[in-house]
Amino acid sequence: MRHARRRIVRRVTRLVAVGGLLLGGAMVAQAAMASETPPAAARPFASVTGGADPGAALVARLGTARTAGNWIGADGRPVVAVTDEAAAREVRRAGAAAKVVSHSMNELKSATAALRAAPRVAGTAWAVDYRTNRVVVRADSTVSAGDWSRMSHVAARIGGFVRMERMKGTFTTRLNGAQPILSTGGRCSAGFNVTNGQSDFILTAGHCGPAGSTWFADNQGNQQLGRTVSSAFPGTDFSLVQYASGKAGDGADVVAIGGGNGVRITGVADAAVGQRVFRSGSTSGLHDGTVTALNATVNYPEGTVTGLVETNVCAEPGDSGGPLFSDGIALGVTSGGSGDCRTGGTTFFQPVTKAMAALNVKLIVSAQNAGGAARQGSSSPAPSAPAAQGAVAPNAASPGSSAPVTGTAGQTLLARLTDTRNVGPGLLVIAGSLIALVATRYIRAEQDRKAYQRYYSATWG
Repeated sequence: MRHARRRIVRRVTRLVAVGGLLLGGAMVAQAAMASETPPAAARPFASVTGGADPGAALVARLGTARTAGNWIGADGRPVVAVTDEAAAREVRRAGAAAKVVSHSMNELKSATAALRAAPRVAGTAWAVDYRTNRVVVRADSTVSAGDWSRMSHVAARIGGFVRMERMKGTFTTRLNGAQPILSTGGRCSAGFNVTNGQSDFILTAGHCGPAGSTWFADNQGNQQLGRTVSSAFPGTDFSLVQYASGKAGDGADVVAIGGGNGVRITGVADAAVGQRVFRSGSTSGLHDGTVTALNATVNYPEGTVTGLVETNVCAEPGDSGGPLFSDGIALGVTSGGSGDCRTGGTTFFQPVTKAMAALNVKLIVSAQNAGGAARQGSSSPAPSAPAAQGAVAPNAASPGSSAPVTGTAGQTLLARLTDTRNVGPGLLVIAGSLIALVATRYIRAEQDRKAYQRYYSATWG
């Protein structure tokens, strides 16, 4: 009876050990594959959506007379504002959420046109709030009581869906980031690297300096970076700085995010309301927030800029021109705003797609991530799952750098399998199972040897 129990124990132990080997192997394989392509929810700098915007497609199909914008809901689903139940049913059939509102996009745009036609007041800004179906007009601390009263009367004549808000701080450009670029006019931040096919450029803010401005990569003016060859401000806010060498370098697809890190840029797209975004600048580093409005208008002291992306991401002087991105997709360059990164604020961005179309340039992305096309234009669709999202080594993030980009994107399967941070638990399970197998084999052999000795001792006396 005792021998039978021992056999059962040995068999159970062997089965458990074999099961542990299989489990450990599965854990190792899963960890290796997960490190190769992390899920979107786990990737840093990721948006809640990827690829094409289904909400925008529904708005385009239904038209601005029956819709009033779209945004990304808290659950990640697209939401479309519609003006009738028939449109709402069509939106729901397409898999999006519908919100029935009182005012169409045509009415909201008519309201913003009336605001633009009124006498200009520096220190004011307005944008359409899709979620509340209102036009929100903001006035900073520099707007006088008289100007505030006059704008309030303009808003009242338009209708009750125009909301007036007083705010602290002032609307200013963020001249003074990504990496710093310096000229006699002040300090800005490098945005994204672009090309026209013959030469490479930095796409940055237009208010950073007029055409002819010379930029340096150091405070002493020893490392000439390039010269502004095209600038648009006010009205819009973008410019091109042509590299002095004519080329951006091997690391042209990476933007710096501070702390010695960078993010690889894999495509370009338009921002969406509700989208989580990240901004980098040479003054304040990396900060994140959400897109709160599109096609915003800001009346800076220097002039009016329209068509901007409004966000609740903070920015400070020197951050101008720095990149706005999400999920490795280029969205905009920093224009200006109010507040700072201690108390928060509102920041506006020039959309990258509109700037590149006006300048006839294309975004520089890596051949690996663009499917072999290293220069991507604004008409190219944004990849839905960028291959190399996340933080990478920063040695290619400085303007004009020729150092190669390193990071997890180029890891081989062998490197991932030997990375104990990824596969450590699985390896421990495998090691424990092997020890159990060896131990059961040794115990069985020792028991057999002793039984053999006892048998022959009894037989031969």
